[in-house]
Amino acid sequence: MPKSILVVDDSPETREIIRRNLSAAGYNILTAPDVKKALKALKTECIDLVITDYKMPETSGLDLVRHVHDNFKTTIVMMITGYATVQGAVEAVKGGAEEYLSKPFTDEELLSAVKRSIARLETKRISLRSSFSETYEVYGLLGQSKTMYGVFKIIEKTSSSSGTVLITGESGTGKELVARAIHYSSPRAAAPFVPINCGAIPENLFEAELFGYMKGAFTGANESRAGFFQTAEGGSVFLDEVSELSPASQVKLLRVLQENEVCMLGSRKPMKLDVRIIAATNKDLKALVKNEAFREDLFYRLNVINIDLPPLRERGDDILLLTSYFTEKYSKKNGRPTPHISVKALDILKNYYWPGNIRELENVIQRIIVLSESETIDVPDLPAFMRFNIAGKNNFSQSLEQVQREHIANVLENLGGNRTKAAEVLGIDRKTLREKLKLIKKT
Repeated sequence: MPKSILVVDDSPETREIIRRNLSAAGYNILTAPDVKKALKALKTECIDLVITDYKMPETSGLDLVRHVHDNFKTTIVMMITGYATVQGAVEAVKGGAEEYLSKPFTDEELLSAVKRSIARLETKRISLRSSFSETYEVYGLLGQSKTMYGVFKIIEKTSSSSGTVLITGESGTGKELVARAIHYSSPRAAAPFVPINCGAIPENLFEAELFGYMKGAFTGANESRAGFFQTAEGGSVFLDEVSELSPASQVKLLRVLQENEVCMLGSRKPMKLDVRIIAATNKDLKALVKNEAFREDLFYRLNVINIDLPPLRERGDDILLLTSYFTEKYSKKNGRPTPHISVKALDILKNYYWPGNIRELENVIQRIIVLSESETIDVPDLPAFMRFNIAGKNNFSQSLEQVQREHIANVLENLGGNRTKAAEVLGIDRKTLREKLKLIKKT
């Protein structure tokens, strides 16, 4: 993949000269006339190198250098200026610039400076890969994007502490994998990791399931039984879909977090706990707190350390990395050679929105491997909703409801009618899916 370079200069002539020269050298070039537009590009594009002018209106290039240095670990900066001074060069380097080039410069000087910057960038990235990628691949976490390096760094720091962790992100982004990585990288690794789906436990069973019960505590309690928290003693409890807890269950969980103890049903004697709590949700807990649907005090108890997982569509070439991984995985599982994926098919996979994130990508690749008989996966092998379709192209006369119905139908078709997996991919529960399907049948 060609390196992406963002050129920031208030002079249209300078931007065009640099763009033309670097494009001819095989680089992918984006341009911005000021720092404000450069910041927008950095948010939406995966930039390898920023080339910025020093003096620009409103915000200077030096401020941009500092911003990139402090916020983008795997993006490198080169400064150019027509007002070259020793002091300016020193400030640029201190701010985080890797190169400092004075105007006017020749094409050769520009290319040499860019090559040196890219070489330094690769050195940084190799260092990061050796630090993180091999380590977290063990837990099923794959990624070489800037956002995932950030996640790996937080996991590394979090693992050595005992603080409560809240993992946020859309459905299918790998929240449980992150929770397992935290646990198995920590001093608690030899103790149990106990995952709990909060949305699957009925409210009347919440206390018994999590805290256990004594013999005779209720009808049918013929023996004492430990709850999930006692089972996880010395280890970690993973509370998935914590936003689904009822108000009464939230109060009970809050007490555990405050007192570090539980009381089994039918017992008056509290038991001290040594358990780390890791929670996860695909919903905006702050919004739920604002709407009084989630306790504010519980939110702050859970949100000691926050890890926000990026959606797959914001992870750039990680889509290709994961595609390769799943292709090899399911080829081996089905006893067939790993097929080659065409450039056009890869391009479609990379640019698809992936509402179900990694889980959806895995399902798509698994289905392709099972159904394809060719040694090459090409565009026709992809699900119908990913391929070009004249009938469905730019149909702006459709209402939002119609578009939603079509997408649900496409996802179900792609998953062979499996409603459980479809609900996961769509980021909704089975009850909501059933209600939407009833509406579709009525129309």
